[in-house]
Amino acid sequence: MKIDQIMRKVSTASLLALCCVGSFAARAADAAAPLLNPLFQDHAILQRDQPNHVWGHAKAGDQVTVTFAGKKASAKADTSGRWEISLPAVHAGGPYVLTATTRSGASQTINDVLVGDVWLCTGQSNMVLQVKRSLDARAEVQNASNDRIRMLTVDNVSSVTPLDSIPATDRWLKTTPENVPEFSAACYFFARELQKTQDVPMGLVVSAWGGSRIQPWMSAQALRKVGGYDAPLDLLALYAMDRQKAGEQWDTQWRAWWHSRPGVTANDEPWNPAHVTQEGWQTAPLDKGAWQRWGKPELANFTGTVWYRTVVKLTSAQAAQAATLQLSTVNEADQTWVNGRWVGTTYGGDPRSYAIAPGTLHEGDNLIAINVLNTYRDGGLYGDASQRALHLAGGSNVSLADHWQYRAVPSSYGPPPSVPWQSTQGLSTIYNGMIAPLADFTFRGALWYQGESNTSDPAHYQALLEALRTDFRERFGAKLPMLIVQLAGYGAAPTHPTESGTAGIREAQRLAAAGDANSGLAVAVDIGERTDIHPANKQELGRRLARAARHVIYGEKNLPPSGPVPVAAQRQDDAVSVRFSDVTDGLVVYGADHPVGFELCGAQAGTCHYADADVHGDTVMLRAAMAGADITRVRYCWADSPVCTLYDHSGLPAGPFELPLTSNRASQDSHP
Repeated sequence: MKIDQIMRKVSTASLLALCCVGSFAARAADAAAPLLNPLFQDHAILQRDQPNHVWGHAKAGDQVTVTFAGKKASAKADTSGRWEISLPAVHAGGPYVLTATTRSGASQTINDVLVGDVWLCTGQSNMVLQVKRSLDARAEVQNASNDRIRMLTVDNVSSVTPLDSIPATDRWLKTTPENVPEFSAACYFFARELQKTQDVPMGLVVSAWGGSRIQPWMSAQALRKVGGYDAPLDLLALYAMDRQKAGEQWDTQWRAWWHSRPGVTANDEPWNPAHVTQEGWQTAPLDKGAWQRWGKPELANFTGTVWYRTVVKLTSAQAAQAATLQLSTVNEADQTWVNGRWVGTTYGGDPRSYAIAPGTLHEGDNLIAINVLNTYRDGGLYGDASQRALHLAGGSNVSLADHWQYRAVPSSYGPPPSVPWQSTQGLSTIYNGMIAPLADFTFRGALWYQGESNTSDPAHYQALLEALRTDFRERFGAKLPMLIVQLAGYGAAPTHPTESGTAGIREAQRLAAAGDANSGLAVAVDIGERTDIHPANKQELGRRLARAARHVIYGEKNLPPSGPVPVAAQRQDDAVSVRFSDVTDGLVVYGADHPVGFELCGAQAGTCHYADADVHGDTVMLRAAMAGADITRVRYCWADSPVCTLYDHSGLPAGPFELPLTSNRASQDSHP
């Protein structure tokens, strides 16, 4: 019963008693509530040699004093109860005790706090991937005992508005055989390798979410600065205030997108009962699972969108009841309609549950239509057939187990738009839930491993990545270093030059890192796996990230951070030369006398040709059959899963790249 209903029923005396009890309960809750934000708990690690912000909640106006490692600072809680202090810098060491006390008598103490270097490890599933899934995992787990590497994994939380705290159940954990199996492998192996040259405690805050695009990791302000996101961000803001109105607007926008597809006619509306047709529809064998397993050749390797539909017959009594649509597993994003009325959208591989608004159902045939987007594997509607049903308020269920049809959508239509409040495919939703709560924490640097979910739009990725980096620096410090993992190889090996969204993302990552003195790049194309987007060799990735950190962050300028780096591509009579810098003891080719994977290209897509290549010191000379006048650019290892054989004697590969062709003089002027 709501409090206003209670208040209307109690007498004046009872109300007074109720208020007194409530006041006592509030005081008890204030006394018991933690003073410190959940980031500050036993076994935490704070950043060395920099001031550390510490914050939490107390009674409004109360004085809070924090003591740590012989340092002390005080602050007053604001009108909302939030307080924040800045602790003076402390050298690496510990363990220490951190205590927060208030003038009113509240107190909280956390123990076993170390001071060292603290890292934010973020991105999508390759940052999530655990130690237990890495190479030689059994031995890695058995031998994991290091009190000076500790990890806090932030639970997956999305929000349409910025949150103040991570979940209170998230815990700082020591490196032990019991804890390390669930650690982020990339983050853990980075810290373990880095500790060989930086003998200090390492704190790892892992805030990562599998399948996430870059846009949900960015604040609304950052996305507005990039441009092109104002309309969906306005819709997101509306959703925070009025979900029903936002849903109606989203439905209108989605339908407009559908009708803008080439070949879609005015009557082609699979969600609309008035336009039901049998043309193009086939029986959907949901009992066989994902559509890739149906035995249909056109769907065997298909990723994209597929329509599903079924018709359910209801009596007038059934149609008059409030109802909930229950769907079994849907992978990965759905848009769902009942009788032409949009009822919801969800991202992920879980069952769905959508409330159906009164007046939507009617006596007779009722059309349920679902558009399902799948971008990786195991796509569609499947799972426990008993979970597909209409749940009626009267307690009965109407089965939707069988009689489904499907219709595949041409790939030329492209991916449908994502609702801006979705978790991993939306806008700012993960930033609000998993970055904003960290905003005052002090980090030594950030590791970013993401991009697989943006390969359908590589042209905009560099601007987004640079804006995300700026966004992070506005939250965590103007010079926050960022180490970027260039996407690993995944997919079929190329047999001819081809366009590749994955290669486009790699180039965007390379350019973003190269254009910023406080950024580094870890090349991973050669340690990928063609049949698994989640390569297991995270140990080598950790070594390469640590090497980049030593150069970019710790000032080892004589240590090339990421292997041979392309500097310029020049015409040389009937050949093209590609010059490299950051080469250790000369270039070397693995497995052959000549490197492979170089391409000479014209200005347009589809004009690239493989080139014969020879190594001369720090330069590679290229020749191809195409006319020299038509060559405008050079590409190397440009494919989803290319074969890359050019390294230097440090064992690091030359990463994928694209360079414009320049004259000798232009190159000399640019690179003295």
